[in-house]
Amino acid sequence: MNIGQMMKQVQEMQAKMTDMQNRLGDVEVKGQSGGGMVMVTMTGKSEMRKIAIDPKLINPDDKEMLEDLIVAAVNDAKAKAEKQITDETEKMMGGLQLPPGVKLPF
Repeated sequence: MNIGQMMKQVQEMQAKMTDMQNRLGDVEVKGQSGGGMVMVTMTGKSEMRKIAIDPKLINPDDKEMLEDLIVAAVNDAKAKAEKQITDETEKMMGGLQLPPGVKLPF
């Protein structure tokens, strides 16, 4: 592959990355904890859109458990969003060979 072809591939990849980053705000992932008793909806840009808590969990005497479940659900949603971004990036990269140790997105 010559340098001109490689530069063209890099430019195409940059355009695809920009498009993917723009779409991340529309992507939604759901995280959960407590067997689905706490549900969090988050965008691909890690912006929380919604939280749903089963009323059975609302106990003033055990607020620490609810707090822990919320944290776990948010972390679950964030991990799913990151996985989706990684998967989309790998698909987008196609056959482009990067030097060892270089990972995208940067």
